Amino acid sequence: MALENASMGFLSAGIGAGLAAIGAGIGIGKLAGSALEGIARQPEAVGVLRTTMLIAAALVEGVALFAQVICLIVAFKT
Repeated sequence: MALENASMGFLSAGIGAGLAAIGAGIGIGKLAGSALEGIARQPEAVGVLRTTMLIAAALVEGVALFAQVICLIVAFKT
């Protein structure tokens, strides 16, 4: 019984970490694509768009990191 609970904890943590990584990849991909499109439309706004894109990418990565830490906590608490 305890072994089943532990294995389910590891399985759910692995799935959660994978979903967090996929979500971060999709988010940063959409972010970079939109920033490049904006730069192509207005080349003079490169500095502002780059700064905004980097800040948003850092926030997306931060959320993904928190999600993976929570998955590790779930994996080792069961």
